[in-house]
Parts: sequence; C-alpha cells; structure tokens
Amino acid sequence: MQNPIQHIINKNTFWVSPERSLFWEEENTLIIADMHLGKSGHFRKAGIAIPQSIYKADLQRLISQLYLFKVDRLIIAGDLTHSTANKELDLFIKWRKDFSLLHIDLVKGNHDILDDSWYEEAGIKVSNEKLIAAPFLFIHDLTMRQKLTDKEKELYTFTGHMHPAIGIKGQGRQFLRLPCFYFAKDYCVLPAFSRFTGTFKVTPEKGETVFALVEDKIMQIA
Repeated sequence: MQNPIQHIINKNTFWVSPERSLFWEEENTLIIADMHLGKSGHFRKAGIAIPQSIYKADLQRLISQLYLFKVDRLIIAGDLTHSTANKELDLFIKWRKDFSLLHIDLVKGNHDILDDSWYEEAGIKVSNEKLIAAPFLFIHDLTMRQKLTDKEKELYTFTGHMHPAIGIKGQGRQFLRLPCFYFAKDYCVLPAFSRFTGTFKVTPEKGETVFALVEDKIMQIA
C-alpha cells in the first residue's frame, strides 16, 4: 500500500490515505464517511446474493487504519449504517467492545435510521446535523451548508454523501471513473469508505485538489 499523502488545510496537517480515510494529525483523529454498515446484509435479506466478505473487508480496512495512525478519535461524516439492523451490525457491536477506548463521533446521514439505543450501545456520540471541531465543521450532505450560520460557513467543512469520483480518459475510448477525495476552497467531500457503493462524477475547478484512488494507491489529478 502506498504511504498517505500530506495535505495542509488552515495550517492543520491531514494525511490522505489510499484506504479512503483522512488522518487529522493535530487532533490524532481519523475521518471517514459513508461506511454503510449492513448494506450487504440488507441486500441478502432481499434475496440478492451479496457475499458477507465485502462487509468484513471494509471493517478490516477500518481496523488497519486505526492501528496505522494510532488514533484517539474517529469522526464519521454520515451514513455509518445503511438501513435497519441485521447481523452485520451485531458484528460491529462485538468489534466495538475491542476498541472501547476509541471515541467515535457520528454526524447522522440520511441512512442512519437506527434507534438511538443502538448508537448508545455502540458507544457512539451522535450529532444530528453538524459537528464543530474548530477550526473545522463536519456535516453529511453538502447542501446542509445552506442551513449554517454565517459564522459556521467560515469554517472549512468536511462532508460525505456524494461518493465523489473523477473521470479519467485513456487512449482511444478508454475511460475510468475513480473514487476520490475532492478538496474545494471551502469544503472537502470524502470518498465513500465502503467499496460497495456507487459514485458521482465531480468536475474540479481551477485551484481545487483531487486525489484519485486506484486500488491501494493515490494519484493527484488536480
């Protein structure tokens, strides 16, 4: 796996990982979005044969990032879970007990619909719309910026929901769509941590930075 790449925002150091996470050095915090726990189990309930190995691989990647950066805190910018409870979420509760000292913050996304009691059992501190960790702000959906106060809008914002990807043209008619970190002037859209998700193509403007993810490597596009 390629080593993380350094990216500076407002004099704070972030490390962009090819495993779809962002490490905030000053706060010893790992940042992710859109893990969609239980999604493959949700499909199996509907009779679609999605292997459980997909979920286990995502969880193992999270564990590896926690060990790599030795973090004290995990911030999730929405959609930790995918739908109603299933056996995959039970496995997460068991995993959580092995990382009981890890502080977890979740800004609820549109898929985070479980009862409050589940998040309490999982030892997760929930924010319904936004989380401020100065000098930054965390929301799930970029459109939520419209509801922020003028003072909150001054904070650089981290968000998820979009599952951003960048299109790359090759020779002939070759075309790739790669998940990416999208750093705009005032906000960052994180890639979906789960690999079992769709993507939305973004078009960076001048001065914006995009880190595309190719398997276990990072490639700066803009």
